[in-house]
Amino acid sequence: MPLRRRLTRAAVRTATVTAVLAIASPAWASSIVPLNPAHAGATAGTFQQECQDPKFGTRPTNQDGWHFVLPTRRAGDFQSLTLTFKDTSGVSVTVTVPNPTDPYTEFLSANGGGDKQVKHAYLFTPAGWTLTGGSAQVSGEGDKFNLSHTCAGAGTTASPTPTTPTTPITETPTPTPAPTTDSPTPTTPTPTTPVTSTPTGSLSPSESVAPGGSASTSGGAGGGDNGGSLPLTGVAVTSIALGGVALIGGGALLMMRRRRDRITFTS
Repeated sequence: MPLRRRLTRAAVRTATVTAVLAIASPAWASSIVPLNPAHAGATAGTFQQECQDPKFGTRPTNQDGWHFVLPTRRAGDFQSLTLTFKDTSGVSVTVTVPNPTDPYTEFLSANGGGDKQVKHAYLFTPAGWTLTGGSAQVSGEGDKFNLSHTCAGAGTTASPTPTTPTTPITETPTPTPAPTTDSPTPTTPTPTTPVTSTPTGSLSPSESVAPGGSASTSGGAGGGDNGGSLPLTGVAVTSIALGGVALIGGGALLMMRRRRDRITFTS
């Protein structure tokens, strides 16, 4: 009888432990949670500075300190983190926490006091790196983990909030157009027809002045088919003038003679 009772009690205890484990097993399931998207792109110099954190006491002065935290208890504990950075030359670097083979200092930390939950993760990187993303494996369930605070190393400008550099506005003087001289439009000279004068014909030596004042030529030049005789110039005009004077003088003598013949003398 005593043996049978002992076996019965052992069976009941085993069933009870199995039931408890079956009920608690979902809480122990591991899950992957991402980094809070609002913290991607942060640098240690532009995030919340808390260099008084005792965990940063072992940080070299030329390195940045990073502190990550799980926001809820139901997420359980940090088991590992995978974080991506860009170094100062733009090269992507992946860091796993914890990983003793990495050249960077990283470790998980439990809460103080009697609470031994691993809610904190620390990482030291060369100064000036940029956090680009990450994920964490946790023992419970959650939706994200956060970057809590940083401590910028030497060579990193610490600033609580990112500042946008302003570019000075410089006024560009408007170029003044150079004065232009209007060049005259070349004109094609109109060819002028030289005026040639037809030499005035002169009387030939055989021309003579008629007593009536008209010149007669031996060649019959007056009244040809060309529509008129050539103008008289030079010696011909003088001859005509002398002929006119001679005629006037002759006429005067003729009149005086006639008057003289009419005079009669009476005794």
